[in-house]
Amino acid sequence: MARERTTAINNHEQYKQAFDERGVKKIEQLRTPKFSEYPSNINAVDYTWKQGDSYWRLAYEFYGSSKYWYIIARFNDKPTEAHISIGEKILIPIDIKPLLRRA
Repeated sequence: MARERTTAINNHEQYKQAFDERGVKKIEQLRTPKFSEYPSNINAVDYTWKQGDSYWRLAYEFYGSSKYWYIIARFNDKPTEAHISIGEKILIPIDIKPLLRRA
């Protein structure tokens, strides 16, 4: 059974300038799915982060769809690309089916 994805509504005053520049009063975005725990038998490859890398590009390259970017982020406990330095090694899970069931 697929879980319904919920949205987060960002309408905090601290973002007023960004809202004014975009001509909006709030921003709605999908919440990133979370894993309850990682299966211990997930196969993953080592990957060295390079200039210009992004989760969505790696997801497209490895999984054929950029929509699975969050799997790489959560698997490495690095929520955004800003949490990774060039030259840093991350793991990219190969078989994501067990992770999708946990999302």
